[in-house]
Amino acid sequence: MLAQRTKLFASSGTAAARAAAKAASDAGKEVIDLTAGEIWSDLAPSVREGALAAIERGENRYTDTVGLRELREALAAKVARETGQVWHGEEIAVTNGAKQALFNAAMVLLDPGDEVIIPSPYWTTFPAQVLIAGGRPVHVDTRDHGYVPRAEDIEGAITPKTRAIVVNTPSNPTGVVYDQSTLEQIADLAIRRDLWIIFDECYGAFAHAPHAHHPIVSLVPEARSRTIIINAFSKTLALTGWRIGYLAAPKSVIDAVKALQSHTTSNPNVIAQHAVLEHLRRGDGSYERHLSEQLTQARRLGLDILSRQAIAPLPKAQGGFYFYLDLRELADSGAISTAPRTADDVVNALLAQAGVAGVSGSAFGDPMGLRLSYGIDHDKLALGLERLVGVFDAWTGATRNVA
Repeated sequence: MLAQRTKLFASSGTAAARAAAKAASDAGKEVIDLTAGEIWSDLAPSVREGALAAIERGENRYTDTVGLRELREALAAKVARETGQVWHGEEIAVTNGAKQALFNAAMVLLDPGDEVIIPSPYWTTFPAQVLIAGGRPVHVDTRDHGYVPRAEDIEGAITPKTRAIVVNTPSNPTGVVYDQSTLEQIADLAIRRDLWIIFDECYGAFAHAPHAHHPIVSLVPEARSRTIIINAFSKTLALTGWRIGYLAAPKSVIDAVKALQSHTTSNPNVIAQHAVLEHLRRGDGSYERHLSEQLTQARRLGLDILSRQAIAPLPKAQGGFYFYLDLRELADSGAISTAPRTADDVVNALLAQAGVAGVSGSAFGDPMGLRLSYGIDHDKLALGLERLVGVFDAWTGATRNVA
């Protein structure tokens, strides 16, 4: 018999999509995998050299539970530059990726029955971790408002049990960047209703002009005492497999996180910590600019190809590296007769008919969405999206021919 909590969640929908793509590839099918939330890139030289130097020095001992003191101080300086405020190392906890940072936040903030407001579509792990912590996710649908939550809708979802609001910008999966006014309204609401803000900015380095990423505590400094900032190097340094994330929060939260982490994973990987520390000390921003330009080119290429199909509106793709397609037209009663009717069916058809793997919006609380990553090699991205457009055209073409 398993614990009852195992019934509250399933494996990550994005992980399941990656597994399906790999299974098809292992079976001999040529697959263009647009599922992964990572950027195809070599290591930053400073990261590589920092890791090798740490190995040569024999860095194989425990560090402080929440990371090397020097790394936490360097991260505090980084957060200070980004927010325009003073931060200290004691307000930083280094974690095994952003997922652990989020899990830590849920575990130290939530009591059983507490509610957390999560705009939908959402990253699949947000509600799962709330459930694991004994809380209840409450979703606010953003699909009719450009995937940006309205403050009045969030306030309408607040109850006496509401404890926190999750703010994820740039958004995974939708690629939307929250505007300054929206963030200010959410911060003011949290202050007025005495709520925590869990601010996930893991894609913050990749806001595409003219859009800009705004740390919420910069816009409303009064919200700092109730905000937990979540970030990681998985995206900004293309280090998904290295598992280095962090959270910045009031010292009382960090103290609780340290106690919790001492009983779960203890410190993050020591070599990865030294590698990131070396980058923070030596990096001149050129690697980050390279990644940003790589994504800018991929975004431009992908939007050009996707503009040739008629099933879904052109995605916003304001930030991050995802195209999120709204497929709700397929669910209409008069929709294309030969096309699938749900995003799950679309994903299955694309994999079977075109060898293109994407993630169904059902993983994100949206049965009619489709997430496609453009963090991959440009040639493969172009081939995959052209195949997708070909399949979409076949569906619409069949309808035109019947008409």
